[in-house]
This record gives sequence, C-alpha cells and structure tokens, in this order.
Amino acid sequence: MHGTNITVRKRLTWTFLLASAAFLILVGRLAWVQFVRGDELQKKALEVRMRDVPVEAKRGTIYDRNGNELVTSISVDSIYCNPGHVKEPQDTAERLAPILDMDVDKLAEKLAKPSSFEWIKRKVDNKVASQIRELQNDGKISGIGFVEESKRYYLNSTLAAHVLGFTGIDNQGLIGIEKSYDEELRGEPGRIVVEHDAAGREVPEAMHQYIPAKKGSDLVLTIDETIQYFVERELDKVVAQYNPKFTLGIVMDPETGEILAMGTRPTFDANNWAEEPREVWDKNPAIWYNYEPGSTFKIITASAALEEGTVHPQDRFYDPGYATVSGEQIRCWKAGGHGSQSFVEVVENSCNTGFIAVGLNTGITKFYKYVNAFGFGQGTGISLPGEASGLVIPEKQATNLNLACMSIGQSIAVTPIQLITAISAVANDGVLMKPHLVKEIREEGKSAEEIKPEKVRQVISKDAAAQLRLLLESVVANGTGQGAFVEGYRIGGKTGTAQVVGEKGGYVSGRYVASFAGMAPVDDPKMVALVVIAEPQGGQYYGGVIAAPLFQGIAKDVLRYMQLPETPGLEKPKKPYEVEVPKVTVTVPNVVNYPVEEALRSLQAAGLEPQTNGEGLIVCDQVPKPGARVNNGTKVILELQPAGNKDSGEPVTVPNLKGMTIKEAGNILESMGLLLLPEGSGVAFSQDVQPGTKLKAGSTVKVTFKPPNYNNSSSQTPADQDNDIERLENLYAD
Repeated sequence: MHGTNITVRKRLTWTFLLASAAFLILVGRLAWVQFVRGDELQKKALEVRMRDVPVEAKRGTIYDRNGNELVTSISVDSIYCNPGHVKEPQDTAERLAPILDMDVDKLAEKLAKPSSFEWIKRKVDNKVASQIRELQNDGKISGIGFVEESKRYYLNSTLAAHVLGFTGIDNQGLIGIEKSYDEELRGEPGRIVVEHDAAGREVPEAMHQYIPAKKGSDLVLTIDETIQYFVERELDKVVAQYNPKFTLGIVMDPETGEILAMGTRPTFDANNWAEEPREVWDKNPAIWYNYEPGSTFKIITASAALEEGTVHPQDRFYDPGYATVSGEQIRCWKAGGHGSQSFVEVVENSCNTGFIAVGLNTGITKFYKYVNAFGFGQGTGISLPGEASGLVIPEKQATNLNLACMSIGQSIAVTPIQLITAISAVANDGVLMKPHLVKEIREEGKSAEEIKPEKVRQVISKDAAAQLRLLLESVVANGTGQGAFVEGYRIGGKTGTAQVVGEKGGYVSGRYVASFAGMAPVDDPKMVALVVIAEPQGGQYYGGVIAAPLFQGIAKDVLRYMQLPETPGLEKPKKPYEVEVPKVTVTVPNVVNYPVEEALRSLQAAGLEPQTNGEGLIVCDQVPKPGARVNNGTKVILELQPAGNKDSGEPVTVPNLKGMTIKEAGNILESMGLLLLPEGSGVAFSQDVQPGTKLKAGSTVKVTFKPPNYNNSSSQTPADQDNDIERLENLYAD
C-alpha cells in the first residue's frame, strides 16, 4: 500500500512538471509570436486579407499664355487581376485575349502567377472595358478588377507637338515639356486598400482605406496658340510647294526671351505617337539641328564691326566677284561682283566680298569676342531636352581664312534657337535674353511659381543695335529680303542660303538650307522670327526666294494679331530685287582624273552645277568638255569610276592630287592601292606620275608639297596654311 502511494505521488509530480513545462513552452511561444514576430505576422495577415490597388495621380494641365488648354488628362479604365482568385486561368485567358488583343498563353501565364496583383492591360477604351464588365457580371470570369487611371490627351494632337512632347504608359514624360517638367506635372500617386475574405470577396463594411492621389501642377506656357497656328499653317504651305527634308519657324518676344511659337514639319500625332516613325518625333530640329547659317550670320559680323568701330555705313568697298584670302579665292554669289558700293549696299546685296573685308578688319580676337557673347558654341538653356551647342572653331586654332569664312556664315555651325536668340539681342537694344517656354507653375488653380525673364548680358550697345536695325530694314526695302516686306510695317531682316555639309565633311551638291531672320517693327521690335527650309526640292533654294515669303506670311498675321499700329505710307517696293544669279559666261574647268569631292568643289566655285553619273572616287570624263564656254548654272555631267581593287592586280588610274594636303593625298592613294612618297609640306604642288597614267597596284607616286601661297608673300606659317586649306569650303551664300 505504501509503495502504491509513492508511485502515485511520483506520477503526479511528473505530470505536474510536464504540464508546467508545456505551459511555459506555450507561454514562451505566445510571447515570441506576440512580441517578437507580431509586426511581421500582422503584416502577412494583412497581405492575405487586404488588396492594395494603386491610384494614379492626374497629370497637370498645360495651357498656352492666354489660358487655352493645350494638354489635359482624361479618365480611362485599367484592368488588373488577383491571380489567387482567378478560378480558371486558361479559360479566363481564352475569353479575355480576343477582347484585349493579347496572346492567350502569355495572358494565362500572368493570370496563374503566385502574386496578389498583376496588371492585365493599362488604359483601355470604353468599348473594351464594357465587354469585360459584361463577362464579369455574367459570372464567366473571376479575380479581374478595374481601376480608374488618367490618359494624356492633346487637344490639337499635331500643334506644337515637338514642344509639348508626350508621355508613356505610366504617365511619365518622354520628350518635350512633358519630360522637362515631368516632376512638376506628375503629382503624387495614391492607393485604395480593401479587405477581402478567404474566398476573395470584398468584406462588407470592413476596413477600407483610401489614400488620395495628389494632382500634378499645371503649366502656363509662353506659347500663343494663335501664333503657333499661323506658323504651322505657313510651314504646311512650304511643304506642299517645295517638299523639303524639314522646315521650321520660331517666333520670339525679344524683350523677354519668351517663345511665342515653335513649329516644325514634319510633325506627328502626340495622341498616337507610338504609331509614328521614330525619326519624326525623336529630335526637335529647332534646338538640335546644327547647320551653317550662311548670310543670316552676317548680322553677327555687322554687330561686331559696328560696335568695335571697324566699319561705318558710309564706308566704301569694291567687289570684283571674289576675295583672295591666304592665297585662296572665295567667290561672291554674284558672278562678276557688285563693283563699288557702300556698307549699306554691302548689307542690302549680301555681298560676300564686303563682309569678308569687314570680318578681316575686325580681327580674330574681336570677332570671337562677339561670337561668344552672342552665345554661339554653347547651349541657350531653353527648357527642352536634347539641345545642341553648335560648332565653333576654337579661337586659338582660327586663321584668317577661317575668319573670312565665318564672316559670311561658313565654317561655323549654329542651331536655330541660338540664332534667333542672338538676333533678338539686336532687336532688344543689344541685350541678350535667355529663351524660355514656361511662364508660370500653378497648384490648385493658384500661382506657385512665376518664371520671370532672365537677362544674360549686354552684347552690343543700344546705338549699335539701332544702327544695325536700320541696315536690316534696308535689306527688306531695297535688297535681297524684299520678299519679306509686309505693307504698313517696318520690317528688318536678312536672307541666308547655305549648302549642306556632308557627314564626312565637304559640301553636298544640290542640297541647300534656305533661311530668313527678321524683326518688326524696326524702331521698337515686338517680334523676331526665324524660318529655316532644309533641302527644298524643285530647283528653288535661295533664302530671298523661298524663305523670305514664308517669313512674310507669318509676320503679316502676327503683327496684326498683336494689334501693333501700322506706319502710314509704307508700300511694297516697286522694283523687286533680283535675287537670282545673273547669267554670265564662264569657262568649264578640267576636272578629269580629279577625286570627285575636289571636282565638285571646283565646278561649284566656277558657278556651275555638277551632276555625277555612276559610282567611284575618280572623275574619268565630263560633259561639257574642259575649256567650253557656257552660262553659269549649267549642269556638268561627271562620269565616275571606282578607285580600283588593290588586290585584283589590275592597273589603276593615277588621280590629280594638286592642291591636296598630305593627309588627303595619302588617303586617296591608299584607297586605290598606291603608295605616297611626300616631299615638302603644305599642299600638293606637283607629282612625278601624270594624272590619268595607269599604274600597277602597290606602285609609289612621289608628290611635292609646297605652301599654298608658294608664289605669293604671306606672314602665315606653313602649319597655318595647311590648316587653311583643310578648312576652306567654297559655297554660295545668297
């Protein structure tokens, strides 16, 4: 009996100890779950019960300067799924795919993903959303939901498209103002948190949380919708008549730097940008296109000279039809020259020879002072992505030949926005303003930030600017710019015509850029406009012929729209200025056995129009023959032949290397399988194997090089002279 009691007590003790241990373990586990992992487990429980649906912020509206809506956002449906609650992924995919125009297998894979939220398709139209809702209401699909999002809508989808830009599927700005001001326009997204039961059904009167999205800021642009329409209407006319590679127009308020209009053709539909060719919308030529401005740049040359006092309106010049600089001739656009003329007439006639003399008199140091001060070779800082900075030969490397070419708008590349900003400084009494496109940022209808005009610097004096404006007025009244005349208004401006520079250097035959830059009224300019027509077709390419009338069409409506008073007594010139080059007789130069680029330059310099036939690097024949007397502008057909295959063993024709640098001669001979043996420095003066001779590949041609002004006196070093020849490109201005 005694032993039995001891056994019972032992058992009770062990039971108590085991129960106590179990209790302590449970308490410890509870403490671990409650206090140590409580937050983590609570979060996981919420993830199972709660559905977090994103709410996209509505993007800010964009207005023109007068409060007209240009860009807004409209509400559309986006479709999502909770994969865990899709009962039949394959069947659901087969029902949805035809409606959504999606691949069935890819959609089924998305519906079966081990996640709590997946986008199916964003921003669908009302018809698609209605069809899916019908399937949902009929109980044929499950786990599919809708969320309201906003979609960008451009009220006039092609107006100012490159300026406004467009957005991506997530309402992120991709180009234009949409990209530059993406942070301000985007706003802050919100979300909706909804509790569901184990079957995926929304729990009535359960915990719901709505975190509202914050709408983005609105922008008020400097663009005037009406002026923008005037510009684009005129650009469409140019496209229909001349079919250029592209054309553009910019209108600026010179006193503030505000861009009133910026249009380009071709344009694109911003509402359907993904269906447009990338090359159309990828870059805005108004801020990106680097081109030689030709005679419009003579405004800068005249500004520098007038400010420095190196020229006066009454100074006289003589133009024989060309200027000789560093032993090289640069021709004026008028064969035979303009003869004796005052500086006023030099500007009116856009005389290359006169402006070269003015540039050389000003000097490299002073000339570059104004090139830099006007902002060339650097970005303007306009609030658009992708702005180019132009190309300017470094001052330390510049020679007199470079200076001569830059004085007439060659050997320098500018962008349209740089040029109009610089010319606006002349219109604004010599004060350079920073160009800008946004006037104001608004939040909830109230002004949050006002972007005020920003003065960059005083470039030239008020007196010099006023004097230059009068000279530019004479260009429109009596000179090459008569096509820009607007009855009742004092218009000042400058025409420009330049050849297109090829990708590998040199000028491309038959491809030109015509332009006109003007301002009005001259006594107190309220608008400055620049128009550029790149590579027009149909034979007309002079700025005075096709660009000046484009400016006129814009200026006529803009000046009246701005309600600027007319000046009585201003009538259209009775004798239009002869812009076309007069017909004169010239001698066809011999370019047989010349490299094709050298032949093209030689014929263009003679006032002839070269046309190539066949493929190759060397001219093997020409029609008309060398020495023939023909009118300037006559076509000269050049028959080309390949340089020859250096590995074929066939003999090759030795080209004429005269006038080439060592580098140029070496490259052309190497391409033909011949070797160069140079002697001396400078440019090719003579060669031991006559042009046209047949040689076996691998043979050596000895070439004697001498300074380009070998028979003339010069203070330049041979290195400078080599640099001159390499940079010299003869082209017609106006």
